[in-house]
Parts: sequence; C-alpha cells; structure tokens
Amino acid sequence: MKARAGMWMGVGLIGLIGLIGLMACAVLEPAMELRTGQSEAEVLQRMGLPNARHAMPDGLTRLEFARGPAGRSTWMVDLDRGGRVAAFEQVLNEAVFQRIIGDMSREDLMRLIGRPAHRQGEWQGRETWSWRYPTNDCLWFRVTLSPEGRTLGGGGYMPDPSCDANDKVRE
Repeated sequence: MKARAGMWMGVGLIGLIGLIGLMACAVLEPAMELRTGQSEAEVLQRMGLPNARHAMPDGLTRLEFARGPAGRSTWMVDLDRGGRVAAFEQVLNEAVFQRIIGDMSREDLMRLIGRPAHRQGEWQGRETWSWRYPTNDCLWFRVTLSPEGRTLGGGGYMPDPSCDANDKVRE
C-alpha cells in the first residue's frame, strides 16, 4: 500500500511540475495575453514597460518588447491613433528577416526588428548588428550598416558565438 501511495505522489509531483511549466510559458508568451482592441494601458499591464517606442510612417505607434533569454524574441505591438492594439507580432524570425533589404535606414531596421543583441564596429566605419532568434540551429541573424546608417544588403546568418562557448565548456 505504501508503494502505491509513493507512486501516486510521484505522479502528482510530475503533474505539478508540468502545470508550473505551462503557467511559466503562458507568462512568457505574450500572444496568449494580447488581443486587438486592447488599450495601451492593458498592454503595459501585461507586458511591462516597452524597450522602445517607434513612430510608424502610417501614424501608428509601435511598442517594442524584447523578451527571452539572450534576446531570442522581440514582440512589436502596433497601436492605432486611439491607443488601441491594431496588431502584434514576434519579429525575430526568418520571415521578418526577409523583409530587410539593402539601403534601409537604421531607424527603419529598428522599427522592424528592434534593438540588436550585439553591435560590433567594423572597418571603414561600418557596424554589424546581430540578433539571436528561436531556431533549432545555433545561429544569429546579422545586418551590416554603412557609415551613413544604411543597411548593406539584406543580412545573413552566422553561427552564434555563445553556442561555441557552451561547446567548449562541455569538451
């Protein structure tokens, strides 16, 4: 009888751990909490303060919320002129990266995918920005900017150096 009680306690503990994990995912997954039509105050209550506020060309205001360990997700929430949610999207993904074209301004790039995880100065006054994003491969997305602050091409993918550091620790 004691063995069965112990077994059921173990099953209950596993269930409790699973429930806690699901609750944590709900807290970290803003899409489950956001809806079009919500007020800015409701968004801020659920998401906290934005990392940036961007004025969009069409009169919308875009709120940037960088999330996740090592900046692997960034949520952009677009507010209409009345301060209500018009749209929202997790922008650190390959479909959004494909929208980046050569000769975009630094400001347009920031409005599209938000602040980079890393900035590196390059030769001839160039700068390369890098973003970590959710992927099964250990990659990050990189865009090089001219000295004038314009994108040089559409960006590319490279191995994430933080993964190399983790591999060296395991060796």
